Amino acid sequence: MAQAYDVAVIGLGAMGSATSYHLAKRGASVVGFDRFAPPHMLGSTHGRTRIIREAYYEHPLYVPLIRRAYENWASLERDAGERLLHITGGLMIGPPSGELVAGAERSAIEHGIPHEMLDAEGLRRRFPVFRPDEGMIALLEHRAGLLLPERCVDVCLRLAKGSGAELRVTEPALDWRVEGGSVVVHTDSGEYRARRLIISAGAWLPELVPDVDLPLRVERQTFHWYTPASDADSLRAERCPIALWEFEPGRLFATFSDLGDGVKAGIHHEGEDTTADTVRRTISAAEDESMRALLDRYMPAASGELRESRVCLYTNTPDHHFLIDTHPAHPEVILASPCSGHGFKFASVIGEILADMVTGVTPPFDLSCFRLAGRV
Repeated sequence: MAQAYDVAVIGLGAMGSATSYHLAKRGASVVGFDRFAPPHMLGSTHGRTRIIREAYYEHPLYVPLIRRAYENWASLERDAGERLLHITGGLMIGPPSGELVAGAERSAIEHGIPHEMLDAEGLRRRFPVFRPDEGMIALLEHRAGLLLPERCVDVCLRLAKGSGAELRVTEPALDWRVEGGSVVVHTDSGEYRARRLIISAGAWLPELVPDVDLPLRVERQTFHWYTPASDADSLRAERCPIALWEFEPGRLFATFSDLGDGVKAGIHHEGEDTTADTVRRTISAAEDESMRALLDRYMPAASGELRESRVCLYTNTPDHHFLIDTHPAHPEVILASPCSGHGFKFASVIGEILADMVTGVTPPFDLSCFRLAGRV
């Protein structure tokens, strides 16, 4: 081992790339590993667009995190000289007592987030391409929008490398061990020593931490792109908000404004259990038609020709809160799975938090829900 590093990072997707960027920007020596060459389509960080929203229905504790994430995405855009975020506005649509609208309104009120409440008729008048059921209501927030995930990862890695990070892509970490107060990462090309290790390997994380019974379940998800059937201009990002829909109690799907490659849509959290290496990557006609049926019902202008479908991986905890904590037996190692299907938007702040944790800085956020204690 010719060189020792301050921090090693395993997994260079959303979280690992952002962490490498923040660490290298601070002057830390970083070595990062990925089994593929990110950005790629084999994990969780792809799909051309990802939603960012502030009135967080999952829990108000995420709002301070997302506010910092907005600041960091803007900083990253300035550093890169490249646009990564498109503001479209966002709608949370469903029954008044459902988890989606009620949860979003709770966060909006608790944190003073500007928003409007619309009934079904008001929503149809404001945005005629949306066809909510009678009795549905909507919360409209104005800062929601779309991030470009592949560009975000590419920019983070490019800037990290420009600040001195060593990125070992297509070089999977096979295992690691703690030795003499530091961590040794083993790959087919050799061994690398670092003072601290961050494992942010997404769906591959469980196999890299076999000594801990992590509360993680990998779920297969599908996303679909459709050419608008009508009113194409009204579906473009300049005029059409992103939307989450609670179409039955506890059942959600998302629609994404058209940035030039069609309207993207996907059902949230109804995929089969799988693993990163055995996931079924073909998408059936029945899956495409299931998504189309929802568009036909709620957004018929979007339901034109199917352009593309892709598989994505969620790595879920039982409560869908993130997992960010030190390894229970090795304080030199941090485990990061800030995902559960809603993590990408936070990558810019999670990278900062992980950089804080390995450099002795206390993050200024409540991370108590993300700890391992009581969840293993």
